[in-house]
Formats: sequence, C-alpha cells, structure tokens
Amino acid sequence: MSHRGWIAGGKNLQSTEPPWGHPDLQRPASAGPLLKGLRMRSISKYLMAAAIAALPLMAFAQGTQPAPPDVKAAPKDAKKTPSGLAYKVLTPGTGKKHPTAASQVTVNYSGWKTDGSNFDNSQMHGGPATFPLNQVIKGWTEGVQLMVEGEKTRFWIPEEIAYGGRREPKGMLVFDIELLKIQ
Repeated sequence: MSHRGWIAGGKNLQSTEPPWGHPDLQRPASAGPLLKGLRMRSISKYLMAAAIAALPLMAFAQGTQPAPPDVKAAPKDAKKTPSGLAYKVLTPGTGKKHPTAASQVTVNYSGWKTDGSNFDNSQMHGGPATFPLNQVIKGWTEGVQLMVEGEKTRFWIPEEIAYGGRREPKGMLVFDIELLKIQ
C-alpha cells in the first residue's frame, strides 16, 4: 500500500508503509483496526471528496452573509423610535415577554455597513451569542427590548446609537437579529 503525506515542517513523505509507520508520525489510538478489504488510497479518496464537497457549506456558515436589499436605508414601512432607531419585524416571535436592559439574551445576528459589507455575524464566532443586553451598543439595547423570543427583526441603527463615530464600523449599521432566548 503506498501513500503520500506531509510531516511537520512541510517535508513530503512518500512511503509504502502506513503513515503512522514513519518515526515522525504516530497512529492515533482511536483509529482502531484498519478496515479489511479497503485500501488506504480508497479511504483517502472518499474522505477528500467529502471534504471538498463541504468547503462551500463551511465557507457560507462561517463567512460573510449577503446584504439585504434594503441595507442602504430603512424602507418606508419600517417603524421608528424617538432615538432614530428604525426596525422591521421579519419573522414574528412566539414568546410573550420582552427582555429588559438588564436581561441576558442569546441571539443569532448579522451586521452590515450601508455599503453592503458584512462586518460581523454570529456564525463567524461559532454560533449564537449570549451576553447581557446592557453591555452592547445603545441601538442593540433599545432594539432587542422591543423583541420577543423567536422573533427576527432588522434594525437600522444610526451612528449616534451605534459606535458614535468613535471606532469602526462608522456610520449607520444594519443588523438582522434573531432573539433565541431571554435568561
């Protein structure tokens, strides 16, 4: 059985021995016995095909999210608060209570600048985010209190209640927030 691989330092390794037969490599204890009747090359070929097929899915799950069509400005049917926060419910929630500023919440979110660039989203960080609502930008603290569990809402947050022009991203920010849980 022959194979090709690489060891620490990028050195190319070609051998007719199993990869864990090289002194720089060890067979993991969890590997168990080799499957009888299957050649290492066959297993590697199928694993590589599966990995290549999964790349676009992994990139989408951990990468940027496409901008909504109304990222440049809130639509006319969006509601507005006295602070200038505009919002539109995308998916109604099933919950009955609203969080307070002191609540801890778990959310999925995506954030865009008005040029359509996705500067942050919870999938980039491994999934839903949990935090105290009074520890985020003012626009989030105000907006998430309008939501109930299960709701997904788009917010157009003016710079004054986002980062106040003190740091990037500057200007109005647009967030899609899904409120998963209020603790």
